[in-house]
Amino acid sequence: MISYEPLFKTMKKKGITSYRLGKMGFPLSNYYAMKRGDNISTHTLNQLCKLLSCRVEEVMEYIDEE
Repeated sequence: MISYEPLFKTMKKKGITSYRLGKMGFPLSNYYAMKRGDNISTHTLNQLCKLLSCRVEEVMEYIDEE
């Protein structure tokens, strides 16, 4: 299972709110989809990494469901 918990930790560490992320050009519909654990595209992932100046590992992680 993919978890976006690293994103929320990264945002907190960098002092970026969802409001600010939206002002930076990131669609809040994508942000709220991630809050629900929905799938995102690689384009969305790329956009987040660029806006937050971070690595993929700081946005998402794989968790074994066993």
